[in-house]
Amino acid sequence: MKICIYGAGAIGGYLAVMLKAGGAEVSLIARGPHLRAIQQNGLRLVKEGEEIVQHMAASSDPREFGPQDYVIVALKAHQAWEAAEQMVPLLGPHTAVVTAQNGIPWWYFYGLGSKFDDMRLESVDPGGRQWNVIGPQRAIGATVYPATEITEPGVVRHIYGNQFGLGEPDRSDSERVKRLAAAMEAGGLTPRFYDDIRNDIWIKLWGNLCFNPISALTGATLDVVATDPGTRALARNMMLEAQGIGEKFGATFRVDVERRISGAAGVGAHRTSMLQDVDKGRPIELDALLTSVQEMGRLAGIETPFIDSVLGLAQQMGRVKGLYPTFPKEHPAKQRMAS
Repeated sequence: MKICIYGAGAIGGYLAVMLKAGGAEVSLIARGPHLRAIQQNGLRLVKEGEEIVQHMAASSDPREFGPQDYVIVALKAHQAWEAAEQMVPLLGPHTAVVTAQNGIPWWYFYGLGSKFDDMRLESVDPGGRQWNVIGPQRAIGATVYPATEITEPGVVRHIYGNQFGLGEPDRSDSERVKRLAAAMEAGGLTPRFYDDIRNDIWIKLWGNLCFNPISALTGATLDVVATDPGTRALARNMMLEAQGIGEKFGATFRVDVERRISGAAGVGAHRTSMLQDVDKGRPIELDALLTSVQEMGRLAGIETPFIDSVLGLAQQMGRVKGLYPTFPKEHPAKQRMAS
């Protein structure tokens, strides 16, 4: 089984080592010092006090690897959009593309079975770039639960968790998902199949859409955001708005709001990914986590005053710091044609 990890960062690197250990033929798309370290010394995973080293093909050029059975996209949403055309050499007639990003995926309305079938979300896929280049029929939905970090180029530290959610956008019980799940299990990962992966996407997103921007705006850690009366109430209202939108499009929520917030509080003094990005001057992943929910609210005719307010503040903060918007206003091809 040939699997290319497109974006061998913290999660992508963890997946690569574990899948290679399970017997898959794994290749990596990476860049910069991280890529050079992998090429020279292999990819090192520090897990439970032990170091696992795996040597595998790694490059910044997908043309070196050719068509794959699976491409696991472990980039952030805006990076995945930018890289769509670059993935084409990896795509054969039966290649599946696993979207391992946070937030609402670009294929969300494919196979939904409603009047919104095949609707494109401009907030996460401007111009339908991924929809047209990759194709929603290739997509396998995924949710990512492990916590990992890059401690130095070529070295990934596993903090906790090994569970991944998997599911087909059309809700089918497909052989390609079963084969991928088997490869993950062989490597010591815990895949969980969902009849409708969108439900798990919403549960994961439910916290991210409020905790991330609130923490980025305030500098507060997750335990503070989830327990301070003011920010907890704000998070709760944002989540209720999002739940109404998700349910409008057929999603179900297996836990209630208070339990979800209390679970986040129990994680402790965690600095959310968006707060870390702000601290390090990296583009914030706001559109997939929050703008997409606002866009779906507009489609559903649901008002979202709390989401709108926090999104507006986070967008302005990002612009002031030069960290937003993360998508160009026009498709690069259109920009080239106009120049």
